[in-house]
Amino acid sequence: MDIVKTAENIRAGDRRALARAITLVESTRAQDRATAADLLAALGNDRQALRIGLSGTPGVGKSTFIESFGKMLTGQGKRVAVLAVDPSSTRSGGSILGDKTRMDLLSRDPNAFIRPSPSQTQLGGVARRTREAIALCEAANFDVILIETVGVGQSETAVAEMSDLFLLLLAPAGGDELQGVKRGIMETCDMILVNKADGDLKQQATRTCADYAGALHLLRKRPQDPTDFPKAVAVSALHEEGIAAAWDDMMTLMNWRRDTGVWDRRRSDQARYWFHEEVRAGLLARLSADSSVATSLAALEQDVTEGKVPPAAAAARLVSKLWGDHS
Repeated sequence: MDIVKTAENIRAGDRRALARAITLVESTRAQDRATAADLLAALGNDRQALRIGLSGTPGVGKSTFIESFGKMLTGQGKRVAVLAVDPSSTRSGGSILGDKTRMDLLSRDPNAFIRPSPSQTQLGGVARRTREAIALCEAANFDVILIETVGVGQSETAVAEMSDLFLLLLAPAGGDELQGVKRGIMETCDMILVNKADGDLKQQATRTCADYAGALHLLRKRPQDPTDFPKAVAVSALHEEGIAAAWDDMMTLMNWRRDTGVWDRRRSDQARYWFHEEVRAGLLARLSADSSVATSLAALEQDVTEGKVPPAAAAARLVSKLWGDHS
């Protein structure tokens, strides 16, 4: 790959170059990883888009919301990128990657770019290299980047470490509303959007909003945010109702954070977080590639499997063998 030429094409908005670059950063081959690092370095980080993370349980209407929301933004002249993460099979490793087919109108919009990616074994609702895909989309001059998570529950908080705004999409009439999503994700989200607020569910959606609005203010207190945030609002993605008002709320919060310096501090904190994550991943990869470590690991795994050694003790024994016991 010609790094300089590829970087120029991405900056010029070449969608094929962007797609190939995302495929490159998602590769696990050592050679591709080195090339990807060079490409990201060549692109730099002087361009910042608004990163919006979106999570919610399966069936809540994330794809429908993203299509309606994305069409509204492109109608305003904005360029929108959607990074949709699909769950992978723990057995085959495969993914359906069907998000693009569920956003038919948005996928044909010249100002939109949709990229589905497999989650593989990554926890937290996002793929391992989603953060690097975000950087590529920013370099390609997209104004808004939507990161749609797998949608599997409370552990989906990793997306908050790569987004400027974290939205949680919920459906009304889901039973015990305040038990639907627990503290972890509730403490992380900036706004709750109660979808399907239309027809017979409209009144229920209003009640759900009130329930969650009270819960959010009990769980989240951020002095740097406006007093009425975080908040819960009702929307109907199917009928495109309430979405423009929700966007106004998002911009109010984002402008506040920019004016108070919270935006820049948050980006710095996120960069530090991902630095530590990359160090951990790199160390594990190097250990896995070491033949002597692999032998010790296999022996300890056998002991754990046969019940001879507790898992925690086996892990401590391996670490002690690698770096010595300095206690």
